Amino acid sequence: MAYWVRFKRAGAAEFGTLDDATISVHSGDMFGASQPTGETVSLAEVELLTPTVPTKIIALWNNFHALAAKLNSPVPADPLYLLKAGSSLTTPGATVRRPASYDGKVVYEGELGIVIGKTATNVSEEDAPTHILGYTCVNDITAADIINKDATFAQWVRAKSFDGFGPFGPVVATDVEPSTLVVRTVLNGDERQNYPISDMVFSPAQLVSRISHDMTLLPGDIICCGTSLGVGTMKAPENAVEIVIDGIGTLRNTFVQ
Repeated sequence: MAYWVRFKRAGAAEFGTLDDATISVHSGDMFGASQPTGETVSLAEVELLTPTVPTKIIALWNNFHALAAKLNSPVPADPLYLLKAGSSLTTPGATVRRPASYDGKVVYEGELGIVIGKTATNVSEEDAPTHILGYTCVNDITAADIINKDATFAQWVRAKSFDGFGPFGPVVATDVEPSTLVVRTVLNGDERQNYPISDMVFSPAQLVSRISHDMTLLPGDIICCGTSLGVGTMKAPENAVEIVIDGIGTLRNTFVQ
């Protein structure tokens, strides 16, 4: 297993593997031929970046049986998804601020993120895992009141694409068995979400395969697997949010009103 990170040092972006609090700096390409340079750097001495720079962020809706049952929604025959703007992405540890143009509910959504490692076009479910580099933690922040504000058009993309509404990281964990993972969301010290990835309607392999028949997936692209029970509003003036997935890590961000 490896934990890949991107970081900024002396104004330049670099990448490597993280072991406890030490980064082994690599050269080459995270998605191709890479090798350690022999140099190490302390995590405390650098600024973590988003672990990849995706060309697109795909976000699933209604992908967990438990939430579908609570909402009395039928289990979909095909993956239901939207795209988040690339400009919504922000780094681990960043402070996310309420948009000046919106005064309604803002909710957290702790999710597992699939990180594409190899270009995928029309791939089979059996071959899909070879196109996955690994997995990461995602907080799919949402301006909930916007979604159904206009009765003629559900505004999913606008609700989820404000600047800063796409924190992910801090690492990409490789050689992870996703069906064993559990997603937890902790808001201001209180656990609000705790759900198993094994409850997903569409597995990671199914998602990569089916979506790759709709659009080509490129190295670094993120598929946010959707969320389950426990989504809630961030109400405090300052909110500490942690997305915790044992086997991957903890994504920490702050949301301020």
